[in-house]
Amino acid sequence: MGVVSAQELAVDPAAAACRVLGSVLRSGPVAMRIVEVEAYGSDATGPWPDPAAHSWPGPTARNAVMFGPAGRLYVYRSYGIHLCVNVTAGFDGVACAVLVRAGEVVEGAEIARDRRPAARTDADLARGPGNVGSALGISLSDYGTELFDPFSQVRLELKPPVPLDEIASGPRVGVSLAAEVPWRFWLPGSSAVSTYRRSPRATKPAI
Repeated sequence: MGVVSAQELAVDPAAAACRVLGSVLRSGPVAMRIVEVEAYGSDATGPWPDPAAHSWPGPTARNAVMFGPAGRLYVYRSYGIHLCVNVTAGFDGVACAVLVRAGEVVEGAEIARDRRPAARTDADLARGPGNVGSALGISLSDYGTELFDPFSQVRLELKPPVPLDEIASGPRVGVSLAAEVPWRFWLPGSSAVSTYRRSPRATKPAI
C-alpha cells in the first residue's frame, strides 16, 4: 500500500467524506473512529456550489482554511457554544470540507468521559459534532493544523476505504439551505451515529 497522505482527500466533497469514514481522528491521548460525516462544497464560483457551506460567501477570516489544501483542520464555534471539527478536502484554492459528526472513542475513553460527564454511555461520548470536539479536547487554537503531519497534536489516520455498499447516505442535519442534498454519510452498524433532524427553517422540497 502506498503512503497515505492528504492527496487522498483532493477529490470532490462526497468522495472525500466517504474516504474519511472509518478512519481515526486523534488528539493527544484520545482517538476516535469516525462513523458519521457531512460533506460541504464551494462558493458559487467553485465546482461544487453549496449555499449551506461556510465557504458560500467566499473567503473570510473564519473560513480561509477551507480554501487551502486538503488535510487541514477547520474548527469553528457553533451557536457560540460548541466547537465543530472539519477536515478540509478538495483542491488548493477551491473550498471543500468534511464535518465530523460522530465517532467511536477507541483510545483514551477515561479522559473523554471526564470531558463529557453528560454522556450516558460510551456511544454518546462523541455523538454529534459538538461532542466530537469536546471528547477530543480540540480548541480554536487547533485551527489550520496539518492533520497528516506526524508531529501535529491533532492527526487524521486514514484507514482502508469503507466499501460504498457499506455506507448509508441522506440529507444533512440542521441546514436550512440545500437541505435535500444527500451529503451526510454514516456507518449504519455504529451505535454512535447521531439522529437525523431536519432544520425547521429548511425550505420544503420541490414536488
